[in-house]
Amino acid sequence: MKILITGGAGFVGSNFVHYVLKKHTDWSIVNLDKLNYAGRLENVADLKDNPRHHFIKGDITNARLVNSILKEKFNLIVNFGAETHVDRSFIYPSIFAKSNALGTQTLLEGARKYGIDKFIHISTPEVYGGIASVGQKFTEQSPFKPTNPYSASKAAADIFCLAYFHTYGVPVSFTRFANVYGPRQYPEKLVPVSITRALQDKPIPLFGSGQFRRNWIYIDDVCHAIDMIIQKGRPGEAYNIGSGYEMTNLDLVHQVLDILQKPNSLITYAPDRPSHDYQYPLDSAKITSELGWKLEYPFDLGIRKTVEWYKKNQTWWENIRFVDYGKYYKKILAEKGKN
Repeated sequence: MKILITGGAGFVGSNFVHYVLKKHTDWSIVNLDKLNYAGRLENVADLKDNPRHHFIKGDITNARLVNSILKEKFNLIVNFGAETHVDRSFIYPSIFAKSNALGTQTLLEGARKYGIDKFIHISTPEVYGGIASVGQKFTEQSPFKPTNPYSASKAAADIFCLAYFHTYGVPVSFTRFANVYGPRQYPEKLVPVSITRALQDKPIPLFGSGQFRRNWIYIDDVCHAIDMIIQKGRPGEAYNIGSGYEMTNLDLVHQVLDILQKPNSLITYAPDRPSHDYQYPLDSAKITSELGWKLEYPFDLGIRKTVEWYKKNQTWWENIRFVDYGKYYKKILAEKGKN
């Protein structure tokens, strides 16, 4: 099988590239990534001499480039290509709209034109918005209620996927998975920020009171789920991938500090994110019953494996500049109060 993987130098994409090359010895990959700040060639540097992996630097919004690649006859597209950090979306909303919505539409049009057998789009549960009450879960039929520029851009991409399926018959399936963590995650998300800041004995910022709840899933479980959707998923369908390991952001940081034997005094509190979603737990019954997927990594195991990776790979992250988004939120909230 010949696959185009977009965003394959980012966190989830690069882990999936490694997963595919290890598990499917008869699959070959063309890896298209524009190498922005979080898409890093270091993530696939060990594959430089692998004959089944070919890297191309480029942007998924570039229709000419996308078409020039797809005319070489691919069986499958897996679209990880996206801007993903919610905090950045408040500052650069137009970049998110272009990359996430227009980029996906460009790929869908290429898939339509060149007859791709299957298209897997990687979405997010944030399209559902934040549930206020504990105990509820999002299903694939839950309505879209995006609350920030990132989730709005991903919701638009999902709708384009459905439109291309119904209008043109493009065989697209998509997935929305819980907050994923693991090796090679850029240190702007909560888990790698907590680990890398703690290893340096630097303050770990939490938005608001730290009581926002998230559902956490290890990267290998996500890669396995995506593989099953490729193999058995139905076109036109979305699949939620949750873990059941839900906790507050504060509790997660406490666990990281306990593993590293660092003091809780490293925790600090920053101005809260505007329209901060409280939680978005996922109902994974569909992928479990239809495809037979099941979770393999309990949180205790996954988080310890992740901590060990960052401890052993300090040169990967030590020169990355930490960005304090709290100062931007002070300005946004002040402007919001004037309107």
